[in-house]
Amino acid sequence: MSAAWIKPAEFTPADETQCDMLVATCLAAAAQGDVSAYFDLGVAFSTGSHGATCDLIEAHKWFNLAAVVGYEDAAQCRADISEEMTAREIAEAQRRAREWISATSRKAA
Repeated sequence: MSAAWIKPAEFTPADETQCDMLVATCLAAAAQGDVSAYFDLGVAFSTGSHGATCDLIEAHKWFNLAAVVGYEDAAQCRADISEEMTAREIAEAQRRAREWISATSRKAA
């Protein structure tokens, strides 16, 4: 997936299904530890594209997960969206990231 997603002004039902599949594919890849999928999910949630609603808490979570494992662009994106978030929202995003790490660590064990 490319990080440079652009959401067309009008979707057909087939387009929406394809976008939902892209998010689902990224979620599956993220569950397997694919760092680029973390970043792509951050982009999707920060822009409201590819079947994801615009959700800065979820975007921050995914950018944070990518940044923690060394994805430098994710750290910058996380910083950029943090400027639009409250301290409470950032704390919630961090809590969700810890939950993701905990849940995926248990699966690997």
